[in-house]
Amino acid sequence: MSNPPTENTRPPESEKSPTVSSVSLPGQRPPSARSPRRRRTVIVIAAAAVVLLGVVWWVNHRTAAEAGGAARGGRRGGGGPGGGDTGPLPVSVRAAEKGNLDLYLDGLGTVTPLHTVMVRTQISGHLEQIAFEEGQLVHQGDLLAVIDPRPYQVALEQAQGQLHQAQSQLQTAQLDLARYDTLAQQDSIAKQQVDATRSQVAQYEGLVQTDQAAIDSANLNLTYCHIKAPVDGRVGLRLIDQGNYVTPGDTNGLVVLTQTKPITVIFTLPEDNVTQVSARLHSGAKLPVEAFNRTQTTKLATGTLTTIDNQIDTSTGTFRLRAEFANEDESLFPNQFVNVRLLVDSLHDAVVIPTSAVERSQQGTFVYLVKPDSTVATRPVKLGPTEGERVAVTDGLAVGEQVVTDGADRLRDGMKVIPHNAANEAGAAHGAGGTSGTGRPHRHRPPTDDSSSKQ
Repeated sequence: MSNPPTENTRPPESEKSPTVSSVSLPGQRPPSARSPRRRRTVIVIAAAAVVLLGVVWWVNHRTAAEAGGAARGGRRGGGGPGGGDTGPLPVSVRAAEKGNLDLYLDGLGTVTPLHTVMVRTQISGHLEQIAFEEGQLVHQGDLLAVIDPRPYQVALEQAQGQLHQAQSQLQTAQLDLARYDTLAQQDSIAKQQVDATRSQVAQYEGLVQTDQAAIDSANLNLTYCHIKAPVDGRVGLRLIDQGNYVTPGDTNGLVVLTQTKPITVIFTLPEDNVTQVSARLHSGAKLPVEAFNRTQTTKLATGTLTTIDNQIDTSTGTFRLRAEFANEDESLFPNQFVNVRLLVDSLHDAVVIPTSAVERSQQGTFVYLVKPDSTVATRPVKLGPTEGERVAVTDGLAVGEQVVTDGADRLRDGMKVIPHNAANEAGAAHGAGGTSGTGRPHRHRPPTDDSSSKQ
């Protein structure tokens, strides 16, 4: 029998334990066998993704091509001979009308009272009475407050006493002067004494005038003790309470009085309009002015333009105007921001079309005219003033000719169309909702392509 190997005996190289990197777990393929299959799987997945992207691109491209071909076919179908099979294109049309066009200028303005008075005291004293309620409408001469009049009544009595004393002295001097004049004629006294007496009379006359002025001043102070409204208007919140000591130097005053009937609005317009407005105003025309709220949804009041400023603001390129409003319902409030519309002129018997019918190109403005055979033709036009959604045509169009108001973006000269007259629609909208309670025209949104195709 052979002896077992000792501990120092090293096993052969072939029997050494495998390293961690070379050990294979049960059921796992060696790395050399697993790597090729993994690469094949990645390649298959990438190829499938490329094929899928190609299919998606082809489907989208085919759909877009079919849609473009249908659109081109529709245009060709409406374009006359040689067209496609889609047929005429439905459009909305409107006949040119004869009517009046009001020319408005829009501006921004601020409600400005004709009179805004800070009521102050003109004398010093204790405020004895407040005779108004906050927010009260008062008239010129109405009592607003009373200051303690007793110190000024005492001053008046003192001035009256001094006047009586001066008048007595003057009377005595006048009697002496008359007596000395008689004696001087008899050469009984010296002429110098007569002159001195005459000078004394003049001094007493001046003293009487001074004392009379003191009386007038005391009477005036007594009048100032009763503070009255200088103009018609509405009082605001009181700025001082009864019992306070007031002086003319008080910065706050007693109350602010604002005239609200009538009231004015000061607004601005671009300097390009100054000649037009000035000519109309100086011709004697009364130009109506409408005031709207901040959102231009409610008409607040209607007034008349009264004057324009005498210079242009060079920093803004605008000039200021003042319009006056009766404001009986007090819809305009001092310092309120308003939008202003000035009716500067009116155009009578003009050829009028909707602004949606106007097209523009490098050659100028034109419209699509619908002929009796239901084909369209471009017609150059010259435009005049615009009012809301209407524009005047000065040349190129006659009353009764029909123009395309919706769907013109798909038209070409000579295309066949199916016209849908929008006159009844527009008339109903104008009667029911075309003008709001403010009197301003609504901006109607033109029908979409879908609505046109459904008509």
